[in-house]
Amino acid sequence: MPAALRIKPTDLFTEAEWKSVSKRQPFMGIWLVIHCWGVILGTMALAIWQPILIPFAIMIIGTRQLGLAVLMHEAAHGGLSENKTLNDFLGDWFCSAPIGQRISSYRPYHLKHHKYAQQQEDPDLMLSAPFPITRDSLKRKIIRDLTGQTFLKQRRHQLFKALGMDKRNIKGRENLAETARSAAIPFYVFSFAMLIGFIAIGYWWAFFALWVLPMATWFPLVTRLRNIAEHAVTPDPNDPMRHARTTHASMLERIVIAPYWVNYHCEHHMFMHLPCYRLPVAHKLLAEKGITDRMEVQPDYRTVLAEASSKVPATA
Repeated sequence: MPAALRIKPTDLFTEAEWKSVSKRQPFMGIWLVIHCWGVILGTMALAIWQPILIPFAIMIIGTRQLGLAVLMHEAAHGGLSENKTLNDFLGDWFCSAPIGQRISSYRPYHLKHHKYAQQQEDPDLMLSAPFPITRDSLKRKIIRDLTGQTFLKQRRHQLFKALGMDKRNIKGRENLAETARSAAIPFYVFSFAMLIGFIAIGYWWAFFALWVLPMATWFPLVTRLRNIAEHAVTPDPNDPMRHARTTHASMLERIVIAPYWVNYHCEHHMFMHLPCYRLPVAHKLLAEKGITDRMEVQPDYRTVLAEASSKVPATA
């Protein structure tokens, strides 16, 4: 199968426009990592001070855990810093290790996803291929996410892979055992260090209520919503403007669903080396040119979920 079709920036922008759109801010990647951890730690502090805020804190922290995954993804594209060593250091130890991932293992398969987006060789095709599904099926998936079932299943498989007890491989992700092993130690070291930190300040319970619980509930849910919005039921797997989706996000959706411009996924696939903080700039200029009319763009996440769960149940 040939690689997915690509778009050259100069097909849509003048050289001067593209130079402006793609201009990097030297310390922006570092600031995004600081911001993400600032939101997490600040929200934890508020919830410790006022435990009544814990339900809200779970949503905020869970979304910022997705934010760490988004910034890990950014590091995989070299977007956190033009210095590769610093880029990978930030991505590995401040973004991927806390959520049980590893840049060195994530980057190769993710770049394969870009090369073969929505083609048979796409290692992420399994995330979008089942859609559309029924509304009842979507509800069951959401319940599994919010009750921790998805989290336990994923962590169990990761642990079994790391220990060599699970020999199964997923097409396109044949290095899962290596991935699991390389990610397991940093993840557990980080988790243990965080637990010790909470014990030291006298709030041992906060580790479980404000780190593990968001990771076990809200993080899987918003990760699923991200995956659905990015590629599920996209109109044309052979059109580089329509095999990935951009979803407009309100302020509330950016806070609890879509951090760090992750909703501009169509632009990300069109210009995969564009830093995430430049995607809104690209989208605005494309809209001014009328090009977004040719792209897969949806007004909000509710619309996307309605389309993704539009399958009519089979009658008995």
